[in-house]
Amino acid sequence: MSYQFGTELKQVQDRINHFLANQFEEIDSYNAPLRDAMKYGLLLGGKRVRPFLVYATGKMLGAETSALDYAAAAIEAIHAYSLIHDDLPAMDNDELRRGQPTCHIAFDEATAILAGDALQAFAFEILTQAPSLSAEQKLQLVKVLAQASGVQGMCLGQSLDLISEHKQVNLAELELIHRNKTGALLTAALKLGFICSPHFKNKELEKQLERYSQAIGLAFQVQDDILDIEGDSAEIGKPVGSDLGLDKSTYPKLLGLEGAKQKAQELYQTALHELDNLPFDTTALRALAEFIVNRKS
Repeated sequence: MSYQFGTELKQVQDRINHFLANQFEEIDSYNAPLRDAMKYGLLLGGKRVRPFLVYATGKMLGAETSALDYAAAAIEAIHAYSLIHDDLPAMDNDELRRGQPTCHIAFDEATAILAGDALQAFAFEILTQAPSLSAEQKLQLVKVLAQASGVQGMCLGQSLDLISEHKQVNLAELELIHRNKTGALLTAALKLGFICSPHFKNKELEKQLERYSQAIGLAFQVQDDILDIEGDSAEIGKPVGSDLGLDKSTYPKLLGLEGAKQKAQELYQTALHELDNLPFDTTALRALAEFIVNRKS
């Protein structure tokens, strides 16, 4: 029976959305809109690529699904917080996210900032609650997610991206931005799945998985840049051409549209090559790499 990526992705989306929604059942923010804004930003939709990576890697390596739920929820909370803050007027000033009003439009700017802050804290809290993991594994989970989220990862990438607006950057500088801004959390997702597994002390395996994730992380951003030019606003859930409007450096801007497409395919092949050397069933990770370079939204 052939692997059905779409079916598998939908199952992950349903599972993580249900798990995340349940986490808010016991939370009371009294009359403040904080809880509702957090839920709005977290459950607004999205492909759930990062949770998929957590589950796919963890299952491949024999991790307990119950532990993977917590790791997947944590990284999606970080991702949601980053999008809420990214959309703010001081950052990208976007009014649409996934076809819906952004958090600061649906609520207000102060509430959106606090919702992002609270989601970041929530991510680390939930990692400490993951069942069937040792204290050593939980500490590694926290460390990996913290490093990927902050000044050694996503926040650095966002900062570099902001100072690069209206400037001409070279390919190496652009890759540095996106290895941090987009790639760091994708690599972290894969590492979280790895840490939840019995193989979590295998450093060589970790390096192989990291090389795969770095390739798909960069490919994800290249495809994002391509979609900003030739995508459909209804499909991608935000206005096409927003990067061009902000005069951002992108792969099509540096390489041309065809050059960017070729770059995405090269990264895809690099990712597959890394999987060739793994003594596990890599079907799900191969399918994800193909999805990333061929997606339309």
